[in-house]
Amino acid sequence: MKSTIDLNMVNAFIPGRTKLDNLTAAMIDRRDALLGPAYRLMYENPLHIVRGEGVWLIDGQGRRYLDIYNNVASLGHCHPAVTDAICKQVKMLATNTRYLHDTILELAERMLSTVPETNLAHLMLTCTGSEANDVAYRIAQAHTGGTGVIVTETAYHGFTDAVAKFSPSLGPTVDLGAHVRLVPAPRLYHAEGADLGERFTRDVEAAIADLKRHGIKPAMLLVDSVFTSDGILPEPAGFLKGATDAIKRAGGLFIADEVQPGFGRTGEHMWGFQRHRIKPDIVTVGKPMGNGQPVAGLMATSDAVAEFGQNSRYFNTFAGNTVSCAAALAVLDTIEEEGLMQNAADVGKILRDGISELAVHHRAIGDVRGVGMFVAVELVSDRKTRVPDREFTSLVVNRMREKGVLLSACAMGHNVLKIRPPLILSVEQAGIVIETLEEALTFARAVESS
Repeated sequence: MKSTIDLNMVNAFIPGRTKLDNLTAAMIDRRDALLGPAYRLMYENPLHIVRGEGVWLIDGQGRRYLDIYNNVASLGHCHPAVTDAICKQVKMLATNTRYLHDTILELAERMLSTVPETNLAHLMLTCTGSEANDVAYRIAQAHTGGTGVIVTETAYHGFTDAVAKFSPSLGPTVDLGAHVRLVPAPRLYHAEGADLGERFTRDVEAAIADLKRHGIKPAMLLVDSVFTSDGILPEPAGFLKGATDAIKRAGGLFIADEVQPGFGRTGEHMWGFQRHRIKPDIVTVGKPMGNGQPVAGLMATSDAVAEFGQNSRYFNTFAGNTVSCAAALAVLDTIEEEGLMQNAADVGKILRDGISELAVHHRAIGDVRGVGMFVAVELVSDRKTRVPDREFTSLVVNRMREKGVLLSACAMGHNVLKIRPPLILSVEQAGIVIETLEEALTFARAVESS
């Protein structure tokens, strides 16, 4: 198998599958030669995609794949409102933030208006979510005088040198920083009746104490508010309150990473943290913000950013450019005008309920959970022991790819199907997902039994 096919993306061998066709193999060889060994591909049989349209990705032979994984094009691929906004703006002006321009100011007003219950007062823009978390950490260091970071055990927050040190999902070959403490992910399915809020608060308090014991002042608790990489863990709503209070008592900041949960995906609010009724000091955003156009950033309180702003200047050549701001404004308009939060809530429930019904006949399904257009299906080898079944998960993911539905897996055991459809997913398309998943589960069970 080619080195560029990532085994951590659940790409196990599917028995009976023939070797890659010559064209695909040649393209992989060309890619290896030109891009080097660091890039990765998804699926055992990688896809050559040439076009996107709504919920569909289309290959060179015209085959359509239902994309329920890509959280960037959350309005659907090539949404006309966004592409039109980009084209119109790029024909008029594409420049940076050192000139006065209305687009960035309008975007800041619109973004901050989504969080009226908080003290968030400023928007700072970056190009990627990784950069947003990097800047957030710099702000936290300046504000607190500390360096200590607390994250969950399988979190992903980005790839910059600073942020990779507190992104444990990158794997054991990427070292964590000595200033980083991991806390167990709040897994309700494995909590055995424990109060999840109390347990998570206690774990964060223990991490704070351990940092202090080693002479490290806490700077921040950083969590993805739906714990996406940990396995999509949204429940129970409100359980984060005690942990956020704990970090603030210790002098640190609470930072909500909304790069994956944000922009209406929960179907309840614009941001995942809002379902927990908490007030972050900083909220980082990205991925779906431009529906494919690179734009990300953070919203921060005046108090949090004051020290950093007084002693550091911030400039990013492309961040906040007029074209990206126009794209982000179009995204906000479309979410509102097309009622996409409500669609995420309604169709997401249909999707979860339909998958839950499959569990009656498929004992590999240990748990189905989620919120809005965020669905997790935890696959286990035994429902009593809840042991992760990574091989079975791999078979399911790759079989669904072969049948035309694209998803992946996450969590420490690589056994949680990670389903993040575009917010425009229809009831009919949700039915395709459910039907294809049932076929893939049946196929995987037959393979394991053979």
